Amino acid sequence: MKWTVNQQEIDLSRRGMIMGILNVTPDSFSDGGRFVETAAAVEHALALEAQGAQIIDIGGESTRPGALAVTEEEELRRVVPVIRSLRERSQVLISIDTSKAQVAKEAIQAGADIINDVTGMGGDPAMLEVARQSRAGIVLMHMQGEPRTMQAAPQYEDVVAEVHQYLEERIAFCIQAGISPDRLVIDPGIGFGKTVAHNSLLLRDLDRFAALGYPLLIGVSRKSFLGRLTSGNNVENRLWPSVAVTSLSREKGARIFRVHDPKPHHDALRMTEAVLGQHCSSA
Repeated sequence: MKWTVNQQEIDLSRRGMIMGILNVTPDSFSDGGRFVETAAAVEHALALEAQGAQIIDIGGESTRPGALAVTEEEELRRVVPVIRSLRERSQVLISIDTSKAQVAKEAIQAGADIINDVTGMGGDPAMLEVARQSRAGIVLMHMQGEPRTMQAAPQYEDVVAEVHQYLEERIAFCIQAGISPDRLVIDPGIGFGKTVAHNSLLLRDLDRFAALGYPLLIGVSRKSFLGRLTSGNNVENRLWPSVAVTSLSREKGARIFRVHDPKPHHDALRMTEAVLGQHCSSA
């Protein structure tokens, strides 16, 4: 299983990757406001890398349930200086978490390697062309509705089948537009327009998504459904349930894990791979 990012071929057949979350927003559910200044954001990105993150996912617009949209200008103001400064100090892979084509374009020009679009390239008509003209890796995620309203009353007849079909369609859409399939990663969008039951069903059947043959990204870190299934109502108490899901998801075929706390997830990932017989190094 290979993923091509900026003409770099990443082998995911044996070892998964940790994607560290960097929110340069005032209103993200977990760490909103902590890293709005460029210097603080870059230092946190470097700390995430030191803890085992091989990708830093930078977002300038919160996608938490109920979040309001921000303007293109404001999103650019938040993310571009951070990407530029981080690239000057590190060769870590940088992902731009955006659904706006112009933000993705300027982020790539500043040094980003990956476009992580929660709308699956469907939110901005210009995004597909930005992706096609770039060499960036592409993450296609499923979301029912939009962040402001997605958790109001999510409904599916068969959540696994519907999300699976959506991702198949988005893959075909990108390939038909001229994007090489080896640049694509898929994400079922845990927590994005899904109930606790929907999330649980998707996690149970992750192997169906892995069977599509594309690297599978999972992002559950600190999400509220974890607290509802455990005693971790406080965000800080959701760490270990998140780590458990990383281990489970790797066993079911996931390869990339978007998290706030790289070190414990990295350790869980490598331990799981060791048990699966797919990890030969001590790194």
